[in-house]
Amino acid sequence: MKILSIVAALALAGALVYADVPKTEDANLVSVVNSGKIATKTLLETLQKNMQQHMKKGGVMDALNFCSTEAYALTDKVNSELQKGVTTKRISIKYRNPANEPQADELKVLNSFAEIKTAKKALPEYVVEKVDEHTYKFYKPLTINNQVCLKCHGDISGDKVLEKAINERYPTDKAVNYKMDDLRGAVVVTIKK
Repeated sequence: MKILSIVAALALAGALVYADVPKTEDANLVSVVNSGKIATKTLLETLQKNMQQHMKKGGVMDALNFCSTEAYALTDKVNSELQKGVTTKRISIKYRNPANEPQADELKVLNSFAEIKTAKKALPEYVVEKVDEHTYKFYKPLTINNQVCLKCHGDISGDKVLEKAINERYPTDKAVNYKMDDLRGAVVVTIKK
């Protein structure tokens, strides 16, 4: 697999660098990027809207229940509504649900994002990876950008009820002790042409 962009250069340039690709593939790359952006936006808006409704209705515990019982079904629903060959998922190095554990190639991209954050550089808007002749992965980095996220992903040690509820649902949870602007993970859009 060849990452089509150099993540460090992306952080500095703020734009996708698509190296060593013939010009005839430019239209294909534009299509991949557009598909990735649409799929990411659809997934994030769907999850955020539902999360906000549950937070408003029943607070943190209701939002936790939503995440643990409905978030994957909503992701599947979004995937069923996307164009054929396009699927989304969320990944994280510090995942809460083992289903969000990154694959080896995805982990490399997440580690690159983490290095950029550690160097206090701006994350790229996205990265595109060419997996094979017909498959691409579009990565959209996710950061903790809202205080409400920290209710479940920050320091929860002071809330024994929440801590117990999370541990019951996610016995191998790693997704705590984040701070504002920390890298949370990424949305990965797999695009098969």
